[in-house]
Amino acid sequence: MTEEIKSLDDLNQVVEGVAAAPVASADTSAAEAVEAAILREPVRDEFGRSYATGKRKDAVARVWIKPGSGKVTVNGRDQDKYFARPVLQMILRQPFTVAGVEGEFDVVATVKGGGLSGQAGAVKHGISKALQVYEPSLRGALKSAGFLTRDSRVVERKKYGRRKARRSFQFSKR
Repeated sequence: MTEEIKSLDDLNQVVEGVAAAPVASADTSAAEAVEAAILREPVRDEFGRSYATGKRKDAVARVWIKPGSGKVTVNGRDQDKYFARPVLQMILRQPFTVAGVEGEFDVVATVKGGGLSGQAGAVKHGISKALQVYEPSLRGALKSAGFLTRDSRVVERKKYGRRKARRSFQFSKR
């Protein structure tokens, strides 16, 4: 494929050669062949950062990661100050633990909407997506752990004629 393409005939020969090549052998699945065909390139800005958006419930997090000492800043405050509960701090560390890159990246995140639990989930989702964008080889570990999938569960809306989303008013026989 390193030969020069000077005419339309040359291009047709290259296309025919690619079409004739086997896409998947017997021991690899079609999904792996498609994955191999799509060569993911790292996406970084001029400052060496990668960006991703994470979502959970009503919370939306904008996350930037860059190589550093492992400092996490959320809405201008340190992670320990913003997410005071240890469970929420553990949620933020999960993507780094699964990917095996603990303490290697600094994270700057801005979060809006929802409560603290939803915001922690949104930042976790954003960190996972940003890690995958920064280093595409981490995609397998993050995807198998389920961190790249947006948790689509949201609060059900209240219906008319009901006290809450599903709760009825108390029935009185007399």
